[in-house]
Amino acid sequence: MTITCDHVLYQTEGGAVVLALTGAVTIATVSGLDRAMRQEEPAFSTLDIAAVKEIDTAGAWLVWRLARDAGAQITGASGQAERLIGAIKTCSGVAPVTPYRPAFLTYLTAQTGKVVLELAAGSMRVLDFFGAVVATAGSVLLHPRRLRFTALVRHMQLVGVDSLGIIGLMSFLVGVVIAQQGAVQLAQFGAQIYTVNLTGRIALRELGVLMTAIMVAGRSGSAFAAQLGTMKLTEEIDAMRTIGVSPMEALVLPRILATLIMMPLLGVFSALIAIVGGASISAATMGIPFFTFLSRVQEVVPMIDLWVGVVKGPMFGLIVALTGCYQGMQVEGSSEEVGKRTTMAVVQAISAVILIDAFFAVFFSEVGWI
Repeated sequence: MTITCDHVLYQTEGGAVVLALTGAVTIATVSGLDRAMRQEEPAFSTLDIAAVKEIDTAGAWLVWRLARDAGAQITGASGQAERLIGAIKTCSGVAPVTPYRPAFLTYLTAQTGKVVLELAAGSMRVLDFFGAVVATAGSVLLHPRRLRFTALVRHMQLVGVDSLGIIGLMSFLVGVVIAQQGAVQLAQFGAQIYTVNLTGRIALRELGVLMTAIMVAGRSGSAFAAQLGTMKLTEEIDAMRTIGVSPMEALVLPRILATLIMMPLLGVFSALIAIVGGASISAATMGIPFFTFLSRVQEVVPMIDLWVGVVKGPMFGLIVALTGCYQGMQVEGSSEEVGKRTTMAVVQAISAVILIDAFFAVFFSEVGWI
């Protein structure tokens, strides 16, 4: 049953205007009364609430505000109404609300500590996930029949074969840029012929595998995170555990192995296409014949540069696949989390790849692989 609040405006014999409220003045009814009062804006000197059957805090606030704005006197209040109106009077205030703002050093220290703690906790979770992957790989190694060979081949196609087009185009254009810009700078010293050395060594040693890892992180790493995250939200992974299927063995391990296998191959492919791009622009603008450029690369680029790129490939592949799978398995809550974790997978994978590449550059320089 809905109780409505009516208001009656009448004038007494002495000329005093009285506003009388009837019914229930509660949170369920005050909105209509408040709207009516704002539209009519009646002038009254007395607010009579003797006929009010029910009142709560919201109703008491409205009664007090009406009386305050009109400068009227409240009459006929019951004991409950008097207590509520009295509480409203004492609680009312006009002081501005100022949010708490800690000192800059306090805020900076707190945020730094929060980031450090989150980093430590995240590192422990990543190590735990990596340990689970290693344990699963060891178990599959002891029982090779448990390897999901079909899933492995499928992901090798997705990670490697299907990405040849975009990686080839990117590498060709990068090779063109390296050769063209390098030739412009070397021509100032009459050493334009060393464009071959520059293009060949950079492509085989650094940019081939590095650009491939960045492309795979954006293409396959994000796909791993989105696929596993969606499966986590739809409870497919929980269903697999229920029927006795290990998600690490069926979902994570094939993706990681596929990326480990394909990354060195893609890195070599990328480096060769970059060299072809450099040879093409050299033949078009620098007067160096295409096949002369390629034969010159074989003469001036040491084989160690190729092996450096090959050694980096599996490490970069492990980082990309591990990051994508880890972020996907961490999804929980809502579909918004899928997008968030996918973005984190790409950003973290690319950052880690560049960091590891810098470490490899220093390490190979120290051991003499230059």
